[in-house]
Amino acid sequence: MSKILIRPAKEDESPLVLDFIKQIAAYERLSHLVEATESMIHEALFVNHDCEAIIAFCEGVPVGFALYYYSFSTFKGKKGLYLEDLFVKEEYRHKGYGKALITYLMRISKTIKVGRMEWSCLDWNQPAIDFYLSLGAKPMDDWTVFRIDEKELEQL
Repeated sequence: MSKILIRPAKEDESPLVLDFIKQIAAYERLSHLVEATESMIHEALFVNHDCEAIIAFCEGVPVGFALYYYSFSTFKGKKGLYLEDLFVKEEYRHKGYGKALITYLMRISKTIKVGRMEWSCLDWNQPAIDFYLSLGAKPMDDWTVFRIDEKELEQL
């Protein structure tokens, strides 16, 4: 692995973050669901502080990112870190960049004493599943994710 730099996204990098979001959506075969715009990402990251993003660089080239936010566990009585997206460009995979990104988030989690880190993974994404298992992550087989989108919210 070449020298890697991981740092929080800067305010002028909303287009880069959106580009990574579009790349992960393409990888997950979900590009048709991306509604986010640069201004929406900028507002979420730097105005409302709804979430945070970190970017990995290899010799100055952006190669991956992670976007996360804080949740709260009533069982733990502490906040948690929820990893929304973790993505490394294909040509940089299997070189330690994904592990460096998630390790960075683990350090943040440890520093601020979160109760846990959580994320979702598509059940067909075996390379990601294997990667997460190698880190000691455990799948939550007893839980099912439910969702209500804006359309359903408007109908209430």
